Amino acid sequence: MEFHVIAEDVLARARAAAGADEEHELTTAPGVPLRCCLRRAGSEALVLFRYRPGAGRGPYAEVGPVYAHAERCAGPEVVDGGLPLFTAPRVLRAYTAGGRIHDGVLSGPDSGREDLAALLADPAVARVQVRSPTHGCFLFEVTGSAVRA
Repeated sequence: MEFHVIAEDVLARARAAAGADEEHELTTAPGVPLRCCLRRAGSEALVLFRYRPGAGRGPYAEVGPVYAHAERCAGPEVVDGGLPLFTAPRVLRAYTAGGRIHDGVLSGPDSGREDLAALLADPAVARVQVRSPTHGCFLFEVTGSAVRA
């Protein structure tokens, strides 16, 4: 199981544009989930920007707000097989290679790994997006291999 953050080239463009327009805000927001390293923010500078995850295409393409460090960080650190940002229920949305929604489940911290494995075991599923159930915000993608968004 591979966890995928937002690609570094996308993050670099967002960081470069931080504060330059209304779609790239330079801010602080302690506690928000960061899509560059899959942890919660402290008091450091952040960039808030619009992002469209690669899995959904055509009518399934979605754009939403995401936070990342304003400066390049070390990236995610997933320890002991833990699931990043999975301390609350999450929506797991499975997509085909063609970008169509295939399946979805509401998963909890205790069942996240098993639910992800079950979705990824389906040969029709190319990747799974992990999202907030309350706001629908994209958190990260998961694949069964080293596929990159």
